[in-house]
Amino acid sequence: MASPLRIGVVGCGAIAQIQHLPNLAALPEAFQISAVCDVSATLSQHMARTYQVEAAYTDLASMLNQATLDAVLLCQTDPKIEAARAVLSAGKHLFIEKPVAFVPEDVDELAASAQAAGLVAQAGYMKIFDPAFEQLVTEVDALGDTIRFVQINHLHTNNAHHLAAYDLVRADDLTKEGAQQLGQARDAHVLRALGPVEGGARRAFFHLAGSMIHDLYGLRRLFGPVRGVVSAEFWNEGDGISTILDCGEGIRCTATWVELLDIRYFHETLEVYGDGRGLILTYPTGFAREVATLTVRGPDAEGTGAQWQPVIEGEIAFVRELRHFHDCVAAQTPCRASLAEARHDVQLVIDIVRAATQR
Repeated sequence: MASPLRIGVVGCGAIAQIQHLPNLAALPEAFQISAVCDVSATLSQHMARTYQVEAAYTDLASMLNQATLDAVLLCQTDPKIEAARAVLSAGKHLFIEKPVAFVPEDVDELAASAQAAGLVAQAGYMKIFDPAFEQLVTEVDALGDTIRFVQINHLHTNNAHHLAAYDLVRADDLTKEGAQQLGQARDAHVLRALGPVEGGARRAFFHLAGSMIHDLYGLRRLFGPVRGVVSAEFWNEGDGISTILDCGEGIRCTATWVELLDIRYFHETLEVYGDGRGLILTYPTGFAREVATLTVRGPDAEGTGAQWQPVIEGEIAFVRELRHFHDCVAAQTPCRASLAEARHDVQLVIDIVRAATQR
């Protein structure tokens, strides 16, 4: 059996506390958490104590120079591109949470650097590892050329509603100057990606890149890269997004993302309909520790209408993607969420924004 990967985790906020750190700790045969890093000393030191990690840092350069690591998991606040460059330059395998970057050429650069150095670079696209999504892939393949319609419906509520269910450690030592620098870095990357855009389009861009990206890469996994954006529209100052996408082979996908603000309701589905069967994949929130569900609609053995849910068993998507990352490094398994493929999703986000702003 291969030795556990010595991994450093950068960014000790909500997703690290709820998913990545406990999942890594639960996989001792695959991972050893060798270092944690966060600009907040409160967070990094607390996580180091909680998970018995010897080294806690407040800057990435020190971690890369001092800690003995095989890989780094980046899940800090965006943009992450400079950190990703540093990880690959240090010769470490990279697991980078979505969005990988805001600019497609930056993703190209990271992918090329990883390939040249013989390193694994995996995007944090956990939903394609959900066992229900894998069952959906099998069902969609069986539909063949009968597919008539695809729909994405993503009703999103304020993440604070989800986070209230968890006992999270909050940073109490961040400076106003640090927040300003981070905001300036984000502004610079958005400007590179889109050029000057108005507030509503900018807000929609962040929704697309940070949330709807899950729906977009799932769509690509089923049908290949989207051929084009047929139409797109933003409303409610960018909290509403609607687009029609050309998936090729005569397949159109209508995709909607809406921020519900104060309504504590989350609903995310990917639906595929063929001549004789409908498939509805319903995702849990990104903070939930459960698998998605698959609903099948169509005629039963007697030819009458029916609806059923096949039994879906297996580990949650966050755990399965970590196992896959380990296998990619230890056994050279081809990566199912490579940065080379993630480039399509970053470009599609930009294409949707441009289609909406040029209406």
